[in-house]
Amino acid sequence: MTLIDSAPPRTGTARLIVVLGGLSAVSPFAIDMYAPGFPEIATSFGTSGTAVQLSLTACLVGLAVGQIVLGPISDATGRRRLLLAGSALFTVFSLLCAVAPTIAVFDVARLLQGITGGAGIVIGRAVVSDRFTGAHAARQLATLSVIGSTAPVLAPVLGGLVLGIGSWRLVFVALALTGLVLLAAVWAWVPESLPVERRRAGGLGAVLSAMGGLLRRRELVGYLLVMGCGIGALFAYISGSPFVFQSVYGLSPTAYSLVFATNAVGTVVAGVIFGRLAGRVRLNSLLVTGVAISAASLVVLVALLAAGISTFPTTWVCLFGLTCGIGLLLPAATAIILAVGSDAPGAASGMLGGSQFVLGAAAAPLPGVLGSTTAMSTAVVVLGCALLSALALVTLARPWQGRGEPAGEH
Repeated sequence: MTLIDSAPPRTGTARLIVVLGGLSAVSPFAIDMYAPGFPEIATSFGTSGTAVQLSLTACLVGLAVGQIVLGPISDATGRRRLLLAGSALFTVFSLLCAVAPTIAVFDVARLLQGITGGAGIVIGRAVVSDRFTGAHAARQLATLSVIGSTAPVLAPVLGGLVLGIGSWRLVFVALALTGLVLLAAVWAWVPESLPVERRRAGGLGAVLSAMGGLLRRRELVGYLLVMGCGIGALFAYISGSPFVFQSVYGLSPTAYSLVFATNAVGTVVAGVIFGRLAGRVRLNSLLVTGVAISAASLVVLVALLAAGISTFPTTWVCLFGLTCGIGLLLPAATAIILAVGSDAPGAASGMLGGSQFVLGAAAAPLPGVLGSTTAMSTAVVVLGCALLSALALVTLARPWQGRGEPAGEH
């Protein structure tokens, strides 16, 4: 055993989940925290807003690639080494973002920051799968989901506060310091959760074989699509809602922030409710409920808009229903996917994270694809994603078969 693998054999569950929650939150912060500084970044580099927006795309691509690749690799090499390396390199690349001399260097640094930040998300879920099973795993995953859902709400606010005292570069210095704190926390409080005897041998070939084996499971592909299309609906809502509430309904940026925060609270509250119900209600039942609430909310919204009823309160209520449904869908699908792929949790977690960010990034620009973002264009795209999620649930996942349920739950 090497020094880097040595750690206290046991650690408090609460402390472990706090650290894993921090690892899950730091990437959403990296995505959104610098958004208020976009105009300043464009001026600083003497470039266009579109070029700056590409840095966001680069980070999302990095997060998808990092999770798809690093999750399966952790099945072969263990979790702790990669968590330490990911936290350290996230710190390095955050600093590189802070001192980047050109937009090209900045975009590359954002890509690498996304890849290394993805380690905390994907391996954190795998650590939960290593240490917990059944309802206990579902509750811990729900906690990580709540933390991950809260981070995007707080990130722009904190980013705005940082920009109030310094330039946009200070945002990335703050992210680097956060990475350094997480590196210390992982070193002190996250022991290796995957013993050598449970690791996959065979290198890259075994990793690819594990992923291929999982993708041959119809139900797993179904649950991945349920999750990915649900995230697609959420990203389409996030990208379209500023235009809907500010340009269509005339809200100020501050008022829109309150609307967005309220809807995000719906996701968090639904996640807390999921944590309370996990172990008493079947995971598949909670997943079906989440998908149904999301789809029904958008069916109502599209019907109202088609009937000429386009008001701020009705649109807000329907989108609040969407976020509440997502708050049940995400932790339920995550727990089931990791349970179905429990023989290769790193690979399952990697594909889970990859499907989220790939489908989310694909759906995000669709509300404005025809040239202008309206309430109807946003609602139709979000509804389409929600219906695709429901279709995958019924045709591929088939929740009535009880896949992914703890023993005795089905």
